[in-house]
Amino acid sequence: MSVSYDFDLEKERENESKVGVLNISCKRCRSRRIVCKTMSSFPTFSTVSIPFSLIQDRNADLSFQIEQGFGRNGLGIVSVTHVPGYSSLRTNLLHLAPRLASLPKEVKEGLEDPHSRYNFGWSHGKENLESGKPDLLKGSFYANPMLDTPTTNASLIQRYPSYCGTNIWPSSALPELEVAFKALGKLIFDVGLMLAYHCDQYVSRGMKIHKDEGLESILQRSRCHKGRLLYYFPSQQGNADGNSKSSWCGWHTDHGSLTGLACAIFTRDGVEIPCPDIAAGLYIRTRSDQIVKVVYGKDDIAFQIGETTEILSGGYLCATPHCVQAPKGEESSGIERSTFALFMQPDWDEKLNFPEEVNIHRELIPSNAALTFGEYSEMLLDKYYHQKQT
Repeated sequence: MSVSYDFDLEKERENESKVGVLNISCKRCRSRRIVCKTMSSFPTFSTVSIPFSLIQDRNADLSFQIEQGFGRNGLGIVSVTHVPGYSSLRTNLLHLAPRLASLPKEVKEGLEDPHSRYNFGWSHGKENLESGKPDLLKGSFYANPMLDTPTTNASLIQRYPSYCGTNIWPSSALPELEVAFKALGKLIFDVGLMLAYHCDQYVSRGMKIHKDEGLESILQRSRCHKGRLLYYFPSQQGNADGNSKSSWCGWHTDHGSLTGLACAIFTRDGVEIPCPDIAAGLYIRTRSDQIVKVVYGKDDIAFQIGETTEILSGGYLCATPHCVQAPKGEESSGIERSTFALFMQPDWDEKLNFPEEVNIHRELIPSNAALTFGEYSEMLLDKYYHQKQT
């Protein structure tokens, strides 16, 4: 789940001329500016990257890497490299996205779940762009890769349908999707838990974390995790939404705890090709109100901090707004894009003990508040969705 915000395009352009340069380097992590020949005046940075061999080592001190990636001056993103088996699982699932999108209309309609606000199964044209128009450019398939049926409690399903619903798989039309979706989702989840442990070690240096209240414990016992397979339909003009920086995915900050991202693949007529526009991709607005482009390797798993983690960590771990720009130009005509995100988030019944000072949504969360994640989510939905419709 994510919450969208509005940004001032003129302010965005003003920031182009005053974006700073991060100079971070060490043997075990990497975050550096990349000089690109591009029409975009926004600088490009590679993420702080951490080898899998270090992530899985609970004795390793990764505080420097965590601070550089997720700290107050970081980009809110790190990547994990050399994860065994990841590359093939990523390829297997992402190549199924175009096949899913091309299923007959009646089959896809059978995969829709309006009761969950289309947060389970197939969704196309149910979300709105920043302009307020329906988003017909991309289709999504949502499922919980850990649990097909998180709960059978009817009252919970009625109250939290987007979390407590049941997975809907195209068992007859595309049976391999379930296997590939669960395999990639579970692997990203396992790596995310390893990263969460090191996040806890970093945060514990600045504030007390009570037993079983750390990020790792919260995520490990949650039944709320949600995977999203995305397919971007080919644009005939090669320009999805004018000159908008957020033409493929609007500006938003992830709402949950930790989001695992697979590097997208681009195809034309079923053949994988490199992205034809170097300016296309992920953009992040930094804590100092600057906009930068962020890249990571196709075989790396990227992780972004969500708002819930920023609040619970007292701001030691920071979430950043981000968007995705579509490729432009004649060479981009007919290009398809497929990608996958795993939203790792607390259980709907998880009691979240918020700190005395809250920097995000202060108008909603009183000092030292104790809310369940489900209650907190409903407060945000009321603020950012229901009120926008009035």
